[in-house]
Amino acid sequence: MTDADAGVATAEPEPNAPDAAAPTDEPPAKTPWWERHYTFCGTALGLIFLWLSMTPSLLPRGPLFQGLVSGSAGAIGYGLGVFFVWLARYMRSKDSSPTAPRWAWVSLVVVGIIGQVLMIIWFHVWQDDVRDLMGVPRLTFWDHPLAALLSIVFLFVFVEIGQLIGRLVRFLVRQLERVAPPRVSAVVVVVLLLALTIALLNGIVVRFAMTTLNNTFEAANNEMNPDTAAPTSPMRSGGPQSLVSWESLGQQGRTFVEGGPTLEQLTQFNGGAQAIEPIRAYAGLNSANGIKATAALAARELQRTGGLNRPVVAVATTTGTGWINEAEASAIEYMYNGNSAIVSMQYSFLPSWLSFLVDKENARQAGQALFEAVDELVKAMPEGRRPKLVVFGESLGSFGGEAPFLSLNNIIARTDGALFSGPTFNNTVWTDLTINRDPGSPEWLPIYDKGAYVRFAATPENLDRPNDPWGTPRVVYLQHASDPIAWWNPDLLFKKPDWLREERGYDVSPDMEWIPVVTFLQVSADMAVAVDVPPGHGHRYVDDVANAWAAILQPPGWTPAKTAKLRPLLSAPE
Repeated sequence: MTDADAGVATAEPEPNAPDAAAPTDEPPAKTPWWERHYTFCGTALGLIFLWLSMTPSLLPRGPLFQGLVSGSAGAIGYGLGVFFVWLARYMRSKDSSPTAPRWAWVSLVVVGIIGQVLMIIWFHVWQDDVRDLMGVPRLTFWDHPLAALLSIVFLFVFVEIGQLIGRLVRFLVRQLERVAPPRVSAVVVVVLLLALTIALLNGIVVRFAMTTLNNTFEAANNEMNPDTAAPTSPMRSGGPQSLVSWESLGQQGRTFVEGGPTLEQLTQFNGGAQAIEPIRAYAGLNSANGIKATAALAARELQRTGGLNRPVVAVATTTGTGWINEAEASAIEYMYNGNSAIVSMQYSFLPSWLSFLVDKENARQAGQALFEAVDELVKAMPEGRRPKLVVFGESLGSFGGEAPFLSLNNIIARTDGALFSGPTFNNTVWTDLTINRDPGSPEWLPIYDKGAYVRFAATPENLDRPNDPWGTPRVVYLQHASDPIAWWNPDLLFKKPDWLREERGYDVSPDMEWIPVVTFLQVSADMAVAVDVPPGHGHRYVDDVANAWAAILQPPGWTPAKTAKLRPLLSAPE
């Protein structure tokens, strides 16, 4: 076919004009894979967040845990960087953003390598300082570069997961664009995915997860140790004449009931004076149907054992699994040479950290129901024969232990003393006392109303502050400056806490600084290792409970020398 036949007019090409149809020898430039896969701003902000996460926090960390924390922080920083770029593009009504030039990426790589090396060095120094404050061994030389390497690996993994989610969103948007405008499609897809995620998390996923977790932890709770038999004493729940079976107490309940000092240990400690067997009454989650029924059963079990005739009755609120700090229980029994009674109950199969997230209401109801049931029995007794009634609990147990009382005045009016260790930010009374502390006292160790009835202590010496008179009944809050359980709060995301603004606690690094979002992530991570430190730091409350109970109970004939003798005898919590 000729050009004329095709009806197309042609023209002769100019001698020097390039032939558009002629093939070129140079292939088109290909964008490097990292520019196609990652964004410049996201990568830059991700590195910054990663570096900031390696700054000091409340507790020491190993290389694997630090790598996980830093990788998570870096991924969040990357996501924020991507979001900010998208937001700027959206506000400018642009469909795309200019790509960073090659030299910018090269500069970022160079800065990233230098920054990571510097952070390894500073991380080494900071970790040594924090570990020295805690009295734990320092990391080895290779642990520090390993932490930096793992942080990059975790960052890469988390960003890849995020990008897979992004690809899913873009795929769904393209499908919807066939019938709707682009911006409408994007909004609809994001809203639907969020709604679906929330529905799944609140519905199917949560129910399945909680059912699985409950079944798993219930199996652990019911597991019997073949080497441990039911008690032979009627003074212990699960023993002869008990209203509850040994099997129904649960793993932690059985541990509590069979624990504590022996008669020989008590007698020896108290200078040969013959000890009385301590009473430990307990009802497990499988002992009755419902929290109120379990609390009532525990109170009747206390009554059955004759616990109401002892000089002191202690109501203990447990953590999720039914755990009780053995040091807090044993200290009472040593101080009264066994002539005491402790009553408690289980309200969940879940461990404390999980109960804190999903079972706080059960902890509150259990604390209130148990105290009310015991208090009713005590009030029914003639006034002159009533025992001292005290309450105690640690962590989530302190939250539940506060539940029957709306204020400090209520605790003073209804009890003969209280010991709460490692309180949480949800503790109503503790929060109120801390917020309304006396001017000049720090948040991590406040003074309230000149210490008239309540004292806050991180060390035994703190019980003597201030020098003003300390009346009775007495309330003590044990809280360490480095305890993330006490200082974790959602406000950390965007607000600097007073405990970092005021004079630091004795075991908090002076180099720790508040960084928006990052500090929240750091303290959240610290909660996972809160008990992996020696007593006197983090969430470990052991020796000092002897001083606290001595100040609260003021047992007859008790002396500071006995407190010093008791401290090393208290067993560490599991």
